[in-house]
Amino acid sequence: MDGENKWHKAETPAIHAAGLDLGYRSAQGLNLLASGISFDLQQGELTCLMGPNGVGKSTLLKAIMDQHPPIKGAVFLGKENVRQISDKERAKKVAVVLTEKIPSGAMTVLELVALGRVPHTGWWGRLSPHDQSVVNKVMDMTNIRDLAGKKLAALSDGQRQTALIARALAQDSPILILDEPTAHLDLTNRFEIMYLLRDLAKKAAKAILVVTHDLEVAMETADKLWIMEAHKPLLTGSPEDLMIQGGIQNLLPGNKWQIDAASGKIRLKDPARLPQIDGPAHLSHWIRNAFRKNRELAQPERIVVSEQPFSILLDFADQKEEVNSIAEMIGFLRLRAKKNNSNTSR
Repeated sequence: MDGENKWHKAETPAIHAAGLDLGYRSAQGLNLLASGISFDLQQGELTCLMGPNGVGKSTLLKAIMDQHPPIKGAVFLGKENVRQISDKERAKKVAVVLTEKIPSGAMTVLELVALGRVPHTGWWGRLSPHDQSVVNKVMDMTNIRDLAGKKLAALSDGQRQTALIARALAQDSPILILDEPTAHLDLTNRFEIMYLLRDLAKKAAKAILVVTHDLEVAMETADKLWIMEAHKPLLTGSPEDLMIQGGIQNLLPGNKWQIDAASGKIRLKDPARLPQIDGPAHLSHWIRNAFRKNRELAQPERIVVSEQPFSILLDFADQKEEVNSIAEMIGFLRLRAKKNNSNTSR
């Protein structure tokens, strides 16, 4: 699926690849993970790469960073083949934040961020006034200037992740690649980090690629999604288009799970039969959610849910029962199902 349109400005992508085959060669032969992989990573956009484990996401990142060349095809940074760029020059073009162990707790935030200038100064180089200016600028951009003297060991997980992003930004590279940057963060920090990255893509005109399994945050923040499936071409497009057109469902092989088209959240598929539910849409949604999780419940012919005051009328052919909470509804329907099963077994 092509996420571009006729109004997209023609420009050289930050990263371009067409027809990549990814995999490994061994004594047993070729282990092909992915084939026909094509993409353009654009400046000013936050792109999320998603897919099940084992489909080749890490191998794709290694191909971009020239750590594991593709079996077929080539990756271009701008107009240059990544294989023809020196390590030093590549570090100036691509900054990477991997799922890495944080350096020694004795290091301060300022010292960590300053390491981002190594491609420009060398390991033994001192920071010039320009280098110091860049470090100060990215610490302001990421709102961690007040943490400059703090030891890494004293930071929260969210603060450490932000400091690592600041270190990558200090490389002053047009491309930023992050592998699972929100994996160990709480709900609020997951959104904070991803909105920070989105803001950086827009304000600093960077091309940002994030590998993530966090669909909820990706739907909320990404400009583009790349969906990777085993042995299939990359599916690309805006999150909204992929949701509306159904491509997002490719993240969930099998018949057990589905992605709710309204909320973008993963949930169990609906039971084969659900009762008719009348009432406000937001209340009906949670009644259906309860039935998805509790498939053993007795099924009324009809349910009427009211908002003020909250009540649930359970309408059976032989009985009507009014309850005042979903927990009470579940308890009643579970008990009725047990009685029905007991009567049937006699």
